Amino acid sequence: MGHYSIVLPTAIVRFFCYNDSMPMDDVIIKPTTDLFIAALWSAPENEPILRSLLNGVMTDIGQPAVRKATVLNPFNIQDFPSEKQIRLDVRVEDEAGTFYNVEVQTDSHSSFFNRILYYWAEVYGSQLQRGEEYDDLCPVRSIVITEFPVFPELKQLHAVFEIRSREKPAMVLTDHFQMHVLRLGNLLRNNFLGLDDLCLTLQRWMQFWSFGSKLEENKMSTMLQDVPEVQAAYEAYKRFTADPVMWEKIKAQERFEIDKRLDRAFERKAGREEGRTEGRTEGREEGRTEEKIENARNFKRLGTPIATIAAATGLSLSEIEQLN
Repeated sequence: MGHYSIVLPTAIVRFFCYNDSMPMDDVIIKPTTDLFIAALWSAPENEPILRSLLNGVMTDIGQPAVRKATVLNPFNIQDFPSEKQIRLDVRVEDEAGTFYNVEVQTDSHSSFFNRILYYWAEVYGSQLQRGEEYDDLCPVRSIVITEFPVFPELKQLHAVFEIRSREKPAMVLTDHFQMHVLRLGNLLRNNFLGLDDLCLTLQRWMQFWSFGSKLEENKMSTMLQDVPEVQAAYEAYKRFTADPVMWEKIKAQERFEIDKRLDRAFERKAGREEGRTEGRTEGREEGRTEEKIENARNFKRLGTPIATIAAATGLSLSEIEQLN
C-alpha cells in the first residue's frame, strides 16, 4: 500500500497539535521537564535537594562534598511567561566560592557542544568587572543532563571533561574548568548499563529522572528510600504533577515550543522551494533529509501526533513511526 503526503495550513496543523480541549494527560510532565527542574532547585527550602545533586556529581569523581549551595538566579514559575523563549538553567555558588551551572538538555542539535561551552564561559567571564584582578576568578563546574545519547564511544554515564596536557594527561592546566555530562539518554538506550558504576546518590538521581513518570509511586519510593534528598525530590515532583496550575503552565510552554518548531519547519520548507527555483544543486538533498528526520524526532518527543509530524516534515507515517 502506498503512503500519502498531506499538506495542511499552519493553523490546522496547530489545531491538531494542541486543541484547548485536549486532556491534560496528553502532556507528560517528566522529572526532567525544565520548568519543574528550575522550580525545584530554585526554592530555598530545597537547598538540601540541590546540594545532594551537586555532591552526587562531585563525590562520584572523588572531590570534596559541598556544604552549602546558594542559587544565584532563583526562578519563580508563577511569573513564567510561556509565550517567550527562556533559558532555564540554575546557577549555584557553594561555600568555597565555586560556581555551578546546572541544566537539562532535551534535544540534540549540531551546536550542542559549542552551546554548553559558551554557557560555561558566560558564567566564568561574568565574575569580573572591568579593572578587577584575574586572581579573583573562581572555578566553574557545568553539570549538563542530556536526555539524548551523546559520546557513544565513552563507557561512563558520568562523563567529565577537563583541560589537560596531551603529552601528560595527569597535568591539568587549571582546575577552574570542569564539564560534567550526565548521559541519561545513553542510560535508557543501553538498558541501564553502567548505572552500578556511579556512586549511590548519583544512581538514585539517574533512576528518579528515568522512572519518575513511569513507575508506580510505591515502587519509586522503595527505590529511592536510601537517599532521602532524592526521595524528597520525588515527593516534590508528585505535588507538581498534581497541581492543575502547573499543568497549564506546562501545556502553555508545550504550545509555544510546538509553534516555534512548526514556524521553523515551514520557513525551511519555503526556503527550500525558493532555492529550487533558483537552481540550487542536488548535493544538499541528503542534508535536508537529515534535517527532516531530526525535526520529526523532536516533534515526536513532544508528543505531537504522527499525522501532524508528517504534514510538517514531508516524511511518511511509516518513516516517523520507526524513529526513536
